Amino acid sequence: MRQDRIDLDSSVGYVLKEAASALRAAMEDALRPFGMTVTHYSCLELLAQRPGLSNSELARGTFVTRQSMNTLLQQLERDGIVSRPSAPTTGKVLPTTLTAAGRRQREQASAAVREVELRMTRGLDDEGRAAAFRLLRSMVAALRDEPSADATD
Repeated sequence: MRQDRIDLDSSVGYVLKEAASALRAAMEDALRPFGMTVTHYSCLELLAQRPGLSNSELARGTFVTRQSMNTLLQQLERDGIVSRPSAPTTGKVLPTTLTAAGRRQREQASAAVREVELRMTRGLDDEGRAAAFRLLRSMVAALRDEPSADATD
């Protein structure tokens, strides 16, 4: 094998992309009955765990543009799923929170997404899941030129 090309049969990056694609497809299937996309669900999950995030923070956390997130938030606000103040509380920031309807919607969808994650990792025991998590976190840190968590232990 030449060293200057990617061998798809042994490429960690390729199989990682394949796994990410399969995960997204399974999540979309699980979320479809709730009328949600992965981005919609991810937004609700982030707000449930970190209330008050801004449009920019939500966009970064869901891996979409600020413009796409703003469009989604406007729709969720019209649907009564999230609330934002009419005027910025600090600078230009409009902190977003889930409404009671948003919390109920997230709770239902979260259970479906959890089932997808359990299905994805069913071949792993607790130790294997923890190891997979550490490996993936290490890869993310390496690509972002961040120190890995293991390096600081």
